[in-house]
Amino acid sequence: MSEIQTVGIVGAGTMGHGIAQVCALNGVAVVLVDISEAAVQKGLAAVTGSLERLLKKEKISAADKDAALARIQVGTDNAALQGAQLVIEAATENLELKIKILRQLDALLAPETVVATNTSSISITQLAALSGRPERFIGMHFFNPVPMMALVELIRGLQTSDATHAAVQALALKLGKTPITVKNAPGFVVNRVLIPMINEAFFVLAEGLASAEDIDAGMKLGCNHPIGPLALADLIGLDVCLAVMNVFVTEFNDSKYRPCPLLKELVAAGRLGRKSGRGVYSY
Repeated sequence: MSEIQTVGIVGAGTMGHGIAQVCALNGVAVVLVDISEAAVQKGLAAVTGSLERLLKKEKISAADKDAALARIQVGTDNAALQGAQLVIEAATENLELKIKILRQLDALLAPETVVATNTSSISITQLAALSGRPERFIGMHFFNPVPMMALVELIRGLQTSDATHAAVQALALKLGKTPITVKNAPGFVVNRVLIPMINEAFFVLAEGLASAEDIDAGMKLGCNHPIGPLALADLIGLDVCLAVMNVFVTEFNDSKYRPCPLLKELVAAGRLGRKSGRGVYSY
């Protein structure tokens, strides 16, 4: 499989424009598409603003910034993706939407083009089966914010070929990321460990064992975590945490994944964390 020199990205939101920035700064050409001109321009503006902040902090030079922006082509027509060796689907976490996009891509792209999904929860094996190119399909789970977070989870579906995995792994390394390889399973590795830990922190809070501040301080100072689990839940979004726990309890059919009633209660109240102004903490 040839080296990946151009990456197509479907979806110019938080994840899509973050991936675009990292690719462009590391010498990879990018074609960034979304359904509206407003959406792609918003994504491009976010990249420009991020690069300007890096320039002010002297992390990159003015020449680096200009070169990166010159590598990004934006548009609303998926036909522009045809020159890419890899296309990453970075749309909203919605199964029907992802299937629709994957079918559009399969009809458009050359048979040898690799397609990746940035999903954090949907089965890679299931998406691969619907993608029209199961051997050339893989999960490429970046973490938010993409320019800051070193990890990429590479999730192999049952059908993913060794050549596909090797090509995408090489790209992740070129982007300065540390890839870990994971078999397909709900939550992959990071969320499988993280979200139940967050859920358990809600049980500890609900039982009145300690205050939210003390639970978070305990995990920060006792386990060397940079942020406590309850503050992290507010950052992720309590609705997202609950949705992942619900996926686990359904997929594994194991009561150990039952969501904490307090987590459900806060979501029902609309206290979703930072994005709503209030979750465990007030913002």
